[in-house]
Parts: sequence; structure tokens; C-alpha cells
Amino acid sequence: MDLLGRLRAELDAVRLPLGIDGAAGTEAVRRAAVGQLDDYVLPRYRSLDAPLLAVVGGSTGAGKSTLVNALVGHPVTRAGAIRPTTRQPILLHHPDDVEWFTTARVLPGLSRTTGHRADPNAPAPADRAGVDPGPDATDSLVMVAEPGLPSGLALLDAPDIDSIADENRRLAAQLLSAADLWIFVTTANRYADAVPWELLLDAAARDITVAVVLDRVPAGVEDEVAADLTALLARRGLAGAELFVVTESPLDAEGMLPAGTAAPLQQWLAAIAHDAGSRSAVARRTLNGVVRQLADKAEAIAQAEDDQRQAAARLAGDVESAYGQAREGVLAATHDGTLLRGEVLSRWQDFVGTGEFFRSLESGIGRLRDRLTAFLTGRPAPPEEVETAIETGLHAVLVEQVAAAAEESEERWRQDAAGRGLLEGRDLSRVPEDFPDRAAAEIRGWQQDLIQLIEEEGAGKRTMARISALGVSGVAVTLMIVSFASTGGLLGIEVGIAGGTAVVAQKLLESIFGEDAVRRLARRSQQNLVQRVTDLLVQDARRFTALLDEVREDEETEQLRALVPGLRRLGGSGTAGPGRTGA
Repeated sequence: MDLLGRLRAELDAVRLPLGIDGAAGTEAVRRAAVGQLDDYVLPRYRSLDAPLLAVVGGSTGAGKSTLVNALVGHPVTRAGAIRPTTRQPILLHHPDDVEWFTTARVLPGLSRTTGHRADPNAPAPADRAGVDPGPDATDSLVMVAEPGLPSGLALLDAPDIDSIADENRRLAAQLLSAADLWIFVTTANRYADAVPWELLLDAAARDITVAVVLDRVPAGVEDEVAADLTALLARRGLAGAELFVVTESPLDAEGMLPAGTAAPLQQWLAAIAHDAGSRSAVARRTLNGVVRQLADKAEAIAQAEDDQRQAAARLAGDVESAYGQAREGVLAATHDGTLLRGEVLSRWQDFVGTGEFFRSLESGIGRLRDRLTAFLTGRPAPPEEVETAIETGLHAVLVEQVAAAAEESEERWRQDAAGRGLLEGRDLSRVPEDFPDRAAAEIRGWQQDLIQLIEEEGAGKRTMARISALGVSGVAVTLMIVSFASTGGLLGIEVGIAGGTAVVAQKLLESIFGEDAVRRLARRSQQNLVQRVTDLLVQDARRFTALLDEVREDEETEQLRALVPGLRRLGGSGTAGPGRTGA
């Protein structure tokens, strides 16, 4: 019970959000496995001595309900006194077994309705039993106490397995998965149909006790048709299934088969139900087969999660690559002198003094320290203009690079089946409305950090006096210029302009802090900017990668995979039950 309980929890935790090949099918298998644990495996392990549940299934028009009526000796199913909807299958049980089935011990997700035998020509009254599911509930079992059944065995008339209604087919599959044994009804002209054989092959895989009823066989060809079906069963791994042939016969006024038609099947069922040991053997055989199947399913589901992680890593890599290029693009613009063009360069020259003076420094840079104080006396332009120009230029670069990264990421995802499903109904290629504001805030934060760095570095009185001559803001924008032009990368005339700009800024800072301190400040300034840019891009990339969060970690999948050996031991190799060889 502990092992199966852990399996139930692990299967419930599995997530397959990426639309890769096979994911939808595996998800259906997972849901069915969880349902089977709830409806059958866990309840049956808790009560191996409970009555057996025999589910009567088959194709539309195969004669399931007529067969059930024949087994109990009077009309009781849809053709008779009880008239439930197709989504209200009938469960017939011996009166002594009522407590086993009126509770939620088996098929706990279905509500219960107690049916009463009545006039065949009138709808049967019914009163709710157990928990009232409310006005929206549709799936329910109609419980009918039937003294004609042997104690220890219940019959459940399931909806058609090939019903045109999806919900009926789903319910039929659910009920068959909760069976201890199957009574499979087919006809002489439909026993080779594909749909019934899909379920019969599943029965073979589960090693469940199966009785096949070949209904409506024309008189005179019983042996021929039975031999052909027996051969088919043997080839499909169901050589041990019991085969019962029902010759085509006219029904009486109540829709009943001639008396004694179902006697061989009645005797077979009675032999299975006659003592607790026989019932337990059938239940254990079915349980063993189901558990072995669950082990295979758990292993396949774990592999599907591995595939999900590989697909998620591929999608995350696409985003990481696109935003990595954006990061490099932003940082290149801050390091190679690109930002020292246009407005930034103009405002810097205005702040330092004049363009003529700036150009004269190329031949007289050695006299800068002596002339610094005189230079700054007039302060032709405030440093805030330089700061604003830098902010504007850096902001434009950031928005442009993020827009390119988002477009690239979405394009790559739409080329991938796993990514297309995640993007359905979404447009992540556009820059978020709040990104420009967040980018501006990060740039201003970086600028404020520079002021703090300068104040920390200029704690000494002499250094602070030098800073005061230029102003903290002036020193800060000078440090920004040094950071932006530190590597140089422009061509032609721009090399001289940007280079001269960097030299001026470098010498101004050295005259205040000294050469070593300037290198340290520049390095910290660049590191701070790199971190802020990186954080900003990572945050925006989360618009994509957050969609991958449902994919579970490898450690979680291994917890499911670790249960497989125990399940195989628990399922064993199966042991023959009395229902396999007949009565």
C-alpha cells in the first residue's frame, strides 16, 4: 500500500506541458493510470476479500443488456425496468453484498443511485444513496440488489466501447479498468472489429480473467465461427479466455432470451464466486497484471519527462542565446566608444570647456593638471546634461537589443513544436510596456552607484577638495566617460575624437584620485553596469523561460523511476486463477 500510494502521488505530480511527439498520448496514459489506482488497485488491495466486480462490455448493439437480463432471469437493464441514461451504468449485486458497493470503496468518483424493480413499461423510481453529487453530476452508478446473482460477484453493465459520445467511451474504459474480470460481448459479424480488439489486447497485457461471449451466431455455423474466434484469441495472447456462444434466437415479449441460453456463463461465474479463495485468486491475478502494467507505464512516463526536459533545455538555450547576444550588444556599445558619439560627445565637450580646448589637448595633454582649476572655473555646461545624454543613449541601446532578443526567441520557438504550443495565444516578440521604465530606472541606479563610489573613494579631505572643484556629479559623468571609452573600437576620425575624450576624462580623474584609484573606479563602474544590464535582460527573458517552469526537475522524475523495480516485484509473474480454465 505504501508503494502504491507513493506511485499515486508521483503520477499525480507528473507534468508534460510541452507539445512534443507522444506527449498527449503519454498524458492520457498517466491520467488513466491515476484513475485505475483510485478506482481499482488501491481499493482492491485494501479489501482482497471483497466481492468480485465483473464488467460486461462490448460494442454498440452487441447484446450486453440482453445478456445481463438473461443472467439474472428477468428484465433489469435499459431494455427493462430500470431505465438509466447511457452515462448511468447498472451495477447488479447480491443483497448481502450491498455495503461493498454503496460506499466509495470502488469507483469513488461516481455517485450512487439505488434502483428498484418496477413495471417494465414505466420508468423506475430511484432515490439517491450516499453523497448527493449535486445538480451538475452526470456520472453515476445505478445500484440494483439482485438475489439471482451469487454472493461475492457483482455485474456492471458498461456503456458501449465504441459509442459516438466521447464521455460514454471514456466511462466504458474507466469501468473496464476497474474490473476484476471481463465479460466481453461481441457478435458473429463484428468479432474481428478493431475497437474490441484494442481492449482485448489490453486484457491480455493485464492478464485479467476474460470471458468472451459470441452473440447472435446463426444456427448451424456455431462451431465454425467459434473455432475462428478461438484461433484469433490464441494468436493475441488470450488462449485461456473462456468462450461462450449464444445462438441467434427470437426474444420474448419482455425482450428476454430463451430460458437456459446463459446457463453455461452462469455456471462459470458461480464457480468463480463460490468461495473466498477462488475470488481472491482471480483478484490477485488481475492485480498482479495491473501492477506490472503500471510499472511499464511509470517507466514510460519517466522517459517522457526526460524528453520534456531535453525539449525545455533546447527552448531555454534558444532564449539564452538570443538574450546573450543582446547582452553582448549592450556591453559592446558601452565599451567600444559607440556611446561617445553625437549628443553625448557634444554635451561632454560643452561640460569640459570648448571644442577648441578639447582638440588642443591632443598636443598639450601634459599641461592639463596645471590648467585644470582655470578650466573648470567657468563651467560652461552643467554635468546633468552629459548625464542625461548618456542615459538617453544607453537606454536606446537597451530597448533596441531587448526587442531584437525577444523577436529572435519567439521566432526560434515557433519553429519548434514544443515552443509553438507554449506560445499559443501569446505574443512575446514585443518589448513589454514597462520595460523602458525599468531600463531607465536601472541606468539611473547605476549613475547613483557611481556617485556613491566616488564619495567612498574621496573620503579624505584633500581628495574631497579636488572633487568639490569639479562637483560630485561632474566627477561621476567623467567616470562614465572613462568607462565607455576604456577599450576603444571606433574607426577613422572617430578614433581621435573618442580617444581624446577618454584621455581628457582619464586625466581629470587621475588629477583627483591618482592613477591606481581611477583604474579601480573604472573597473567597479563597468562591473556594476554589467550586472545591472545582465539582471535586466534575465528578467525580460523570464517572459519565455517561465513557461518552462512546469517541466519537472530530474530529481523528481527519478523518484518516480525508483518505484519501478518495486512495482515489478509486487506484480510478480502472475498466478493462474480458477476463471482461466473454466468451471
